Order: sequence, then C-alpha cells, then structure tokens
Amino acid sequence: MATDTSILTTRVDPTSARFEANMRFLADLVSGIRNEEEQICEGGGQKAIENQHSKSRLTARERIHKLVDPGSFFELGLFAGYRMYEEWGGAPAAGVITGLARVESRMLMIIANDATVKAGAFFPMTSKKVIRAQNIAIENRIPVIYLVDSAGIFLPLQEDVFPDTDDFGRVFRNNAVMSAMGIPQIAAIMGMCVAGGGYLPVMCDHVLMTDGSGLFLAGPALVQAAIGQKISAEELGGAAMHSAISGTVDFHEPPALAAEEVYGIYDSSPARPYDVREIIARITDASKFDEYKAEYGKTLVCGYGRIGGFAVGIVANQKLHAQATDHEGRKRTEFGGVIYTESAEKAARFIMDCNQNLIPLVFLHDVNGFMVGRDAEWSGIIKAGAKMVNAVSNSVVPKITVILGGSFGAGHYAMCGKAYDPRFVFAWPTARYAVMSGDSAAGTLVEIKIRQLERGGKQLSEEEKKELHDSVKSTYNEQTDPRYGAARLWIDKIIDPVDTRDAITTALEAAALNPDVPEFKVGVLQT
Repeated sequence: MATDTSILTTRVDPTSARFEANMRFLADLVSGIRNEEEQICEGGGQKAIENQHSKSRLTARERIHKLVDPGSFFELGLFAGYRMYEEWGGAPAAGVITGLARVESRMLMIIANDATVKAGAFFPMTSKKVIRAQNIAIENRIPVIYLVDSAGIFLPLQEDVFPDTDDFGRVFRNNAVMSAMGIPQIAAIMGMCVAGGGYLPVMCDHVLMTDGSGLFLAGPALVQAAIGQKISAEELGGAAMHSAISGTVDFHEPPALAAEEVYGIYDSSPARPYDVREIIARITDASKFDEYKAEYGKTLVCGYGRIGGFAVGIVANQKLHAQATDHEGRKRTEFGGVIYTESAEKAARFIMDCNQNLIPLVFLHDVNGFMVGRDAEWSGIIKAGAKMVNAVSNSVVPKITVILGGSFGAGHYAMCGKAYDPRFVFAWPTARYAVMSGDSAAGTLVEIKIRQLERGGKQLSEEEKKELHDSVKSTYNEQTDPRYGAARLWIDKIIDPVDTRDAITTALEAAALNPDVPEFKVGVLQT
C-alpha cells in the first residue's frame, strides 16, 4: 500500500518523564507570560481605569472590544516598554495598544491611545510602537483606525520623544504618506487630544469626534501660561467649536553683502527681533531673492533664489513682529517666530509649488511653534499646520534644514525637522530645539509639580518654587544645546554662521548626484 511521504510522523513518547518535565517547564513559562500580559492589560491600574469611567469614557481596550468583530483582535507589541521608565511609574504596553483586527470582516490596523497610562502621553517607546504599526500598514496596505485619547508628549522625556527620525514627528509624516498612497485612515477623537497629538487625527482622511472630547495644540493651562488667555477646554477646542468654527537666473555669484555681518544681525533675544531677510541676503547668489506672497502670512518668509548656482526655494521663520488683518477686518499683531494660520497655508502652497517645479527646498529655523489660543484655534490653525506638515512630508525634492536659533514644538516638524527626511541638518551654535523652550517647559512642569505637592498637603515657598523652576530650566537648556543633539546624530554638522552658504552649496551638490525624483502627491489636504 502506497504511503504519503509528505506526512510527518511522531516518535515522541507522551508518557516519558522527559516529555512531562518539558511540558511542566514550558507551561510554567507560558503561565508566567500570561500573568504578565494580564497585568500589562490593566494599563495604568484600577484607579486610573475608574478615573476614565468617571469621565463617562471607556478604556482603550473596552473601545477596541466594542469596535472589532468578536475574537478578531490580534495584538502586537504588548510588551513594548516592558520594565522601562520605572522611575516614572512605568508605561505598560508603552501607553498605546496596537494590533490587527477585523471590522465588518475587513482587516484593519488598530492604534489606540491608553489614557490610563499617563493620560495617553507619548513615551519614547510609544512613538516607536505607533510607527512600527504604521510601517506594517504601509508595507501591507492595511487601512488604519486610530482611537485617539492623548495628552501629547511626556514632557520629562521630551528629548527622547521629540526630534529624531523615528520619533513623534514620524507618526504625522506617516499619516501624510499613507494618505498619499491611498491607504485609508480613520481617526476617532475619544478624549483629550493635545499638542502634537492633535495633528494625528487631523491628518487622517476622516475624523470623528465625540462630545466631551478636546482637540487643541495647547490646553487651557498652557494657553494661559503662554499668552495669558483664560478659556475653557470646550470653547478652546471642543467638538462643537471644531465642527462649526475652525472647519487651511543664470549666474553663480557671491552675495552682494558680507557673510560676516550675520554675526551682528542675528539676535537671540525676543526683545530684539531681527529680519530674516537680512540673513537670506547673505546666503543667496548676488543677494537676490524673489519673495512669494510677501504681504500674506508674514511670520514665514518664502521665496526663490539661487545658492551656489542652484535654484532653491527658501522657507524661513521671520522674527520681526508683523501687523495683520483677519477675515473680519480686525487688526492684530503677529509675533515673530510664531507660525500663524495664514503663514502655514502660504508655506504649504509654496512647498507644493517647489515640488511641482522640481526646486530644492532650504528651511531656516528660528521658530517658537504654532500660535495657540482661541483666535488661532478658531482660524483653523491645526488644519493649516497639518496642511504644511503634509506638504513637507510628501515633498519629493531635496530638503536641507538649517537651525539658526530656536526650533520648538510642532514648528520644528513643519519646518522639516529630522523626522521629515531632510538630506542634511545643519545648526548654528545658537541653535536650540526641543518640545518647548526651557522657560515654557519649566513653567508647565513646575505648575504640575506644585499642584501635586499641594494635593499632598505640602506648600512650597517662593524660594522653593524658584529653585524647582531653575532646576528644570537648567536641565532643558542643557538638552537643547546643539552639541547635545549633534552627539546623538540629530544634527549632521554644527556650522559657523559665516559658512552657511558653503554648507548649503555642498549639500545641494551632493543631492544633485541623485537625479531620481518620485512623482509628487500630497493625498488628502485639510481645507
């Protein structure tokens, strides 16, 4: 009788002592793993779960259970952050839940912030875990559903979350890239969606928002600290507001002006703003610069020029304060170094124009971030910023970044920070970059710490508050030093400001060695 040799047969004896010993050993290991999995699945613990329920919100796992087809959730990355960040109380599953599942029989990638873990804040491994899930979706063309409930970056660890290629900004870059690739992305805002976390849902193809949720670049406390404006979370960035209101030459000549003069032109003091055109005039060939929409969105200067004979488009933060008129005819002062709605929209259009005409882009950073507050949110600052980030993310021409001064927050991303694939990142010795400046971070963290201590019955003296503020500020200042970033390869080279033109020219020459430029697509733009 013929036998099928492809069928494997067994020779083990299930009654042997060795078999039984192996079985007990492995069973114990699996049991231990399952016990740890159950503990991880509790997220921030029972008290944090009860706190979420007290707000009439489900936990991330409860939301997933209600969303997906029964028994279809295949979790990925459960042990991300395992035994890490213990000095901060840990971050079970890195504070985000990811996995494959079926919804109405269709396979999807689920990415859900766990608000029971530090309010869904992003630790370093949180970003990496989200990016890993996005990369799986990109490689396999899997639609993604985001269940968003996040306080943004976990500030005490901002240096490891904010600036690098595989850090927080890469999440939004991937949003834009997936959209351009035609991979569907749906975001449901189901709690607080603050700071950088506000970009993720707005950059998706479809955004849903539950009543009681919040979407804003800066929460009420930070808005008050930043601009002195007192406003409720609902009015600042609630569902009703967002649905009804915010709904954005043939020559190779040296510059006509001396490069050495930048030493005297650049001023890091907010009280003494400088005109970035003065810097541009000492970089471009023959100091020529054809500015784009000069009277609109004045806190970003965009325009065409040549550097070392190469045609370039320049996007530069303007440090001069500017007078502007809103759509209702009201006058206002726009602060230099801050990106407003009009500035972001202008820059997005300019970046797209450069891509259409295959012109390399040079970004000159000295940015405090995007404008916050009621007027900014109502003007649609988040979607305007998302439009600019989308254009930067999908830009196919060579991009070169030069950090002149500050490069903070989402402004760093929009100006083609490390996560957005600049061919080179240069920095002046005056460069500083982080989630926020030392003063802002110190003010925010000290306020949180003071409230924690007061809840415990301890009152800090003014001297103790100052010591705490100075300590936090000192740490942040150290971490924002360009040498700190260069040591971690966030910066390719710290350059003498006088050598800026030469550095950019060298970078453009290197970029010109690769003639391949992909087709430019931006996907879904927020309008």
